[in-house]
Amino acid sequence: MKRGIVAGARVVAGALFVAAAGQAWAADLPEPPPPPPPRAPAVYMPPVAVVYNWGGLYYGVNGGYGFGKSEWTFPVGTTGNFNTSGYAAGATIGANIQADAFVFGIESDFDAMGLKGTSPCSPSNCETRESWLITARARVGYAADRVLFYGTAGGAFGNILANTATTTTFQSTTKAGWTAGAGIETAFAENWTARIEYLFVDLQNGSFTSTAGGPITVKYDANLIRAGVDYKFR
Repeated sequence: MKRGIVAGARVVAGALFVAAAGQAWAADLPEPPPPPPPRAPAVYMPPVAVVYNWGGLYYGVNGGYGFGKSEWTFPVGTTGNFNTSGYAAGATIGANIQADAFVFGIESDFDAMGLKGTSPCSPSNCETRESWLITARARVGYAADRVLFYGTAGGAFGNILANTATTTTFQSTTKAGWTAGAGIETAFAENWTARIEYLFVDLQNGSFTSTAGGPITVKYDANLIRAGVDYKFR
């Protein structure tokens, strides 16, 4: 009986020792690292749309309709005031640079003009014509991808032809002036654009001789509504 009690005490003591040793060993172990922070939710990034590039050199053709007004002043002080109208058609060349959505460029065109008008005016009939026009302009625009809205202004050069019942042929003079307008252009293919625009042209007064004596002063301006197609180099 006594021997059994002693054996049981030894077993209990051994268990207590093993438990104490386990607690001491566990206390000496390093603490486990903290769990990683939660990952941020994925953000959807839509694909970036390709924006049309308006920069580069281009050339093209244009055509349309013009209408204007001519005013004659005779040496004796009488005047004749009448309308002119007709076609316009020619070639265009230019270049653009683009900064974000803003487009800056220069442009020139040469048009054959068929504007003319006539009216009875004292002391004879008055007739004014224009057969050609050159413009050299700056352009500033805002691009909404493939659509460009722009304004334009610059110099103009053209000829004014005048004739009266007292002369046998038209007299011609080349005059400088200014032009300004606006338009809208769209890119319908990678290298092709189409436009429609309005220009106001004001040339300096022409001076012509008359068999009636003294010079005739001819004032002339025109409004042009033109459409055009351009090819742009990359």
